[in-house]
Amino acid sequence: MKAIVCTKYGSPDVLRLAEVEKPAPKEHELRIKVHATSVTSGDCRVRSFNSPLLYWIPMRLFLGITKPRQPILGAELAGEVEAVGRKVERFKVGDPVYASCGMRLGAYAEYVCLPEDGAVASKPANVSFEEAAAVPFGGMTALHFLRKGKIRSGHNALIYGASGAVGTAAVQLAKHYGAVVTGVCGPSNLELVRSLGADKVVDYTKEDFAAGGERYDIVFDAVGKCPKPLVRQALAPGGAYLTVEGQGIAKERAEDLVFLKELIEAGKYKPVIDRRYPLERIPEAHRYVDQGHKKGNVVIVMP
Repeated sequence: MKAIVCTKYGSPDVLRLAEVEKPAPKEHELRIKVHATSVTSGDCRVRSFNSPLLYWIPMRLFLGITKPRQPILGAELAGEVEAVGRKVERFKVGDPVYASCGMRLGAYAEYVCLPEDGAVASKPANVSFEEAAAVPFGGMTALHFLRKGKIRSGHNALIYGASGAVGTAAVQLAKHYGAVVTGVCGPSNLELVRSLGADKVVDYTKEDFAAGGERYDIVFDAVGKCPKPLVRQALAPGGAYLTVEGQGIAKERAEDLVFLKELIEAGKYKPVIDRRYPLERIPEAHRYVDQGHKKGNVVIVMP
């Protein structure tokens, strides 16, 4: 099968198209024919080994010393069940699914095997495979942090980096939970964030969101770039500051994918896609994501 392999840590040029062996499902695994995957900021961090100094040694030991131990990157996907292990009960051949591979990675390939009790769920019926592949990383990350902040109806929530994969998910999920949402993003993304339900949008290039005296019950930095002094100014007494930078990794659970599926099918959550690339152009997609200005998600379409 065709796959993109990461030959060592470094720039997008370390990614190569290769023929690799098609995986065989174990007794509790599904083999999924991948129709679409994505390039996330997490994929780029693994490829370049962009790790906080504190985690450098344990992450090298976990991921691989000189190159990724799992050479096929890719953390989320949508596709069809192509084969099942003999003890699989939840899925059958032909089922359309979407999934998160987590740190198992492996989605930059035509086929991938995942455990049936992992973060795998039926694909939302009203979206394409490409749209479904754009949901797990951003959606589950946003869910994890908003729940960590105990978000509830009436909360005043600020989402910093509201136009990225996690940010676009967080805006929509915060509105679902009944919060009043302010989205902070660049000037070209203001209308996008407003269209996702934000009650107020702030152009960070022109406006200091903490300067107006507004106080927030939740400040969620969805890109890990929010200046800490602004957070201190803007946070209400007893408020929660949440950031994707150094505050742990979101848990990946099938029930969260089912929850997101229900929201999508009810018209309450919309995956946002910026660009689409074919599999062989994944290095180009990584270069684009490395720039840090994508709107929502960058999707990879399989042959």
